[in-house]
Amino acid sequence: MKIVSLFAGAGGLDLGFERAGFDIVWANEYDKDIWKTYEKNHSNTILDKRSITDIPTTDIPECDGIIGGPPCQSWSEAGALRGINYKRGQLFFDFIRILQDKQPLFFLAENVSGMLLGRHSEALSNIKNMFANAGIGYELSFNMLNAHDYNVPQDRKRVFFIGIRKDLNFKFEFPKPYPYKKTLKDAIGDLADNVVPSIGNNKANPDCKVTNHEYMTGGFSPIFMSRNRVRKWDEQSFTIQAGGRQAPIHPQAPLMEFVEQNVRKFVEGKEHLYRRLSVRECARIQTFPDDFIFYYNSVAAGYKMIGNAVPVNLANALAESIKQQLQIHV
Repeated sequence: MKIVSLFAGAGGLDLGFERAGFDIVWANEYDKDIWKTYEKNHSNTILDKRSITDIPTTDIPECDGIIGGPPCQSWSEAGALRGINYKRGQLFFDFIRILQDKQPLFFLAENVSGMLLGRHSEALSNIKNMFANAGIGYELSFNMLNAHDYNVPQDRKRVFFIGIRKDLNFKFEFPKPYPYKKTLKDAIGDLADNVVPSIGNNKANPDCKVTNHEYMTGGFSPIFMSRNRVRKWDEQSFTIQAGGRQAPIHPQAPLMEFVEQNVRKFVEGKEHLYRRLSVRECARIQTFPDDFIFYYNSVAAGYKMIGNAVPVNLANALAESIKQQLQIHV
């Protein structure tokens, strides 16, 4: 089945669908810092580098599915919470415009959990209605999933809209959580001894022994130090975010000590153990394979690509479920 990927980023969602046997025929990504990474890792996909608002639907190939995560930073709990009135929130409408014109068998749209906040309830209701009524209409399934339930060693809650075209006469059912939760030890236990720091002003280190296995250096903000940022080896990681300075601390370090409300500190005598996870470790936690190479000059760009991605294993779980249900009903 042919897939169009919107707001593709580095292509974590795309890779998950490719592993399920889908063919990503065309993708769109506007951020020039991502282009090389996407093209090197998805060499069979046409990458359109224009802003999605400038792309007429006639330039997009016919497809069986549309997937993507509109970059609604306005919905994020870490942002200004300006909702759909914020310009970047409007990118949802471009997704719906293309969906309405192309009318694929299904679509998948992913976004942050902040969109479930009560202040966004009216906008969320409007978006659901627009998805459901696009073209001849879609039977909409909507859920918030935690990636740790789908073979991803990370607590990461994200909202998914999955729609099945109404003439197919069925509603998508989300896959059940997997019985085993993958741990940090499973994901990065073999990487602890060969990491290197970034160089200069957090630039890529040419002496990496493992590709992308370098970590951001520098101080930690009072907000970062306001709570524990260490997870143990037998646990799942905190959410991998899009900023290197917010990267979790490596599990080699002991849990941060409580000082007072909203203040933690590193254990005295153990300060050298408190380093941020490397770019490659974050990629592993997002379940990218080691042969998926990230290209950047500043390590901040590497963290950003990885933190904005849909974890590959979660994407694959959804893709496999979509494929199986389509095979039954189509």
